[in-house]
Amino acid sequence: MRSKGVVVFLVLIGGLLLNLALAGAASPIFAESAAEEDRASSSRLPSLQQLVDEAEPGDTLILTEEKYAGPVAIRKKLTIEGGGTAILLNETAGSAIRIEASGVVLRGVNILQNTAGEELAAVAVHADHTVLEELRIKTAGFGILLRDADYALIQNNEISWLRAASNQDTKLSQKGNGIDLYNSHQNRIEQNTIAGMRDGIYLENSNGQNVENNRLYGSRYGIHCMYVEDTRIHSNRGEFNVTGAMIMGVRDVQVFNNSFMKQSQNVNSQGILLFDVQNSIIEGNVLEGNRVGLYVELSKDNQLTGNSILRNFIGIQFKQAEGNKIEANDFVANVIEAEATDSRNNEMMGNYWDSAQGLDMNHDGISEIPYAINPFYQELVAKTPAFQLFFQSPGMTFLSDMYTDRQERWATDSAPQMKLNAVSAMLPLLSGDTEAKPVISDQTFILIIASMLLATAIITILYSGVSKS
Repeated sequence: MRSKGVVVFLVLIGGLLLNLALAGAASPIFAESAAEEDRASSSRLPSLQQLVDEAEPGDTLILTEEKYAGPVAIRKKLTIEGGGTAILLNETAGSAIRIEASGVVLRGVNILQNTAGEELAAVAVHADHTVLEELRIKTAGFGILLRDADYALIQNNEISWLRAASNQDTKLSQKGNGIDLYNSHQNRIEQNTIAGMRDGIYLENSNGQNVENNRLYGSRYGIHCMYVEDTRIHSNRGEFNVTGAMIMGVRDVQVFNNSFMKQSQNVNSQGILLFDVQNSIIEGNVLEGNRVGLYVELSKDNQLTGNSILRNFIGIQFKQAEGNKIEANDFVANVIEAEATDSRNNEMMGNYWDSAQGLDMNHDGISEIPYAINPFYQELVAKTPAFQLFFQSPGMTFLSDMYTDRQERWATDSAPQMKLNAVSAMLPLLSGDTEAKPVISDQTFILIIASMLLATAIITILYSGVSKS
């Protein structure tokens, strides 16, 4: 009887913890609060627009009430301080805050944008030199929208999809973007956390941006660039998006020191995708656990150097890409290391390939034997996906070694490295120590404990049954 009680207790506790873990995983960054779920009419709330209208240009407004009603249009230079506690609720068919004056500072306000529509946002900016800091935005539309707005600082904000405003199964294409810029130049987008939106950060016809140290989760594209020039995208982290960074139609862009991991649940998932990219630098990025680590199409004259490409299904993939320099990258534990289609004159040298069998006669750390990447497995799997089951089997290895068809067209590293190029970047990943732990560690920990308890219960049941028989 006592063993039955223990079993029941373990099953109940394990099930409870699993439910908690799954519920937390549904929204890993922002928890819903009772205040945010409140759908009481905003007509009873004090009007923020009235406070703005009564203020003089250059004033600082300190929001002392718990909640305010939106929308509000700011047409004079003001500083609005919410202290991290003030809530602006907008239930009208418009943006919660519309900024139309230069030099406005908005800081520490919690914004609930309950209505959706074409370019409806929690904060819509149509002026220069705006500062948006420490905002906590939950939106059924867009998060922050910039139109013809230059020299803005968008820093340390949290933006997520307002789950209570629509069905949980809302498609990504039906959502708005977290931060969306069009024809807006020389802006700084730094240290923001964005989850569950269509695109985390979207830049179009906007040059001279600095996109730095943002965290992007559960969106279609973590960062999406179209027709952008002279922009720096660095030190960002993206996980569980369809694609970490979609870089399209750009010139003179630097994408460096980013980490894009676990983009793998969609057939079109990539860590970084380059399409029609020219004269740009892709350097020092960590691409781990994606379906394709680095995808390059119709792109030329780019430098792809010093990237750590680890545990992807395809490490690097080229399609109609020419004149690119691929140097000093590390390819480790990828199922297919590289694939090239209709791609010519790409210079590949000095990369580390963990599956390469090199020979270093003069001890300079470079193999005298070029490394030609055998496409046999990739072509076989493309025709018959079931053959993935035989990956790295002795028979598959033997057949691959026998395959020499069109060898002159294989992607070839002329001087492969014998050791890792970027040991400092690779070791944390090889040991499983990544910076993503603060985001998913709570749910992962609960799942582990729940699984252990349920496993213990099952073993106890089986053991008890065997003992009685």
